[in-house]
Amino acid sequence: MTVAVEQDYEYIKTRDSHILESLILPKIKANEIYILRVEADAVGWMLYSYFWDNTPFMNMLWIDEPFRGKGWGKETVLFWEREMVQKGYKLVMTSTLANEEAQHFYRRLSYRDAGCLLLENEPLEILFTKKLG
Repeated sequence: MTVAVEQDYEYIKTRDSHILESLILPKIKANEIYILRVEADAVGWMLYSYFWDNTPFMNMLWIDEPFRGKGWGKETVLFWEREMVQKGYKLVMTSTLANEEAQHFYRRLSYRDAGCLLLENEPLEILFTKKLG
């Protein structure tokens, strides 16, 4: 796991349809995107921002299909949590749709349900928090 660099821009742009293209480089420059590399090849990414401008919020965790189920997602989340502890944070957040299996992944990593968000014509979004170390 490494902090993304400008050369990772195309990898992220072609795979993440959720982030505005104009935000990719600023997030890279702010060190808010991490790249998972296996044998020097990018195979996943994680990006975060701040909820209420003071709580790290994992916006996206993605592992390319051939690398799923091998523990890379867990390793990525735990790496991010350690980084947030080093920065002095005691709480992190994330979310997932209620119709996605990711909710069980986060619960296994000790994330706790903290509420939900219901947007029109969208599945329920479950919010999670985790107290850090």
